[in-house]
Amino acid sequence: MIAGLVLLLLMAFFGLRTWTKSYSPEAKEKIVRKGFMAEVTYCRPSKKGRIIFGELVPYGKVWRTGANEATVIQLGQDTEVAGSVLPKGNYSLWTIPDPREWTIIFNKETGQWGTHYNAEEDILKVKVPAARIEVPVEMFTISFQPSDNDVQMILAWEHTRVAVPMRKAP
Repeated sequence: MIAGLVLLLLMAFFGLRTWTKSYSPEAKEKIVRKGFMAEVTYCRPSKKGRIIFGELVPYGKVWRTGANEATVIQLGQDTEVAGSVLPKGNYSLWTIPDPREWTIIFNKETGQWGTHYNAEEDILKVKVPAARIEVPVEMFTISFQPSDNDVQMILAWEHTRVAVPMRKAP
């Protein structure tokens, strides 16, 4: 009886997970360059004609930075993020969008559903400028762009682009 119930619950969990990921597929982005390694695992929701920032994703409130489970970033070394040092490790990535600047939050808790945010587990918060882009981005995207001395982690969706400067901590 109990085994049957456990099996039913597991099937429901994995069925729900598969169904939600069919709308917001999981993606990974990784960069390895000059002793720097970062990898982000996240789910990519689509715009689908909706107004995203300021409506679907409200300004001034914590956002899961993707869909489904909380986005996770793995850093292979101590990393300077927008001027502040973040120790090597795995973190959930949260943001507080604003039309002009976003707060980027690295949180020690990982593995949770994206609606469960515990501010007591925050390890670092930094602010970075937000830019308007003319050509809309249909699916939320996280990418890495290397330059001579650092890496930009780019968050892009709808008409918004946010660049988070990162580099190996001295």
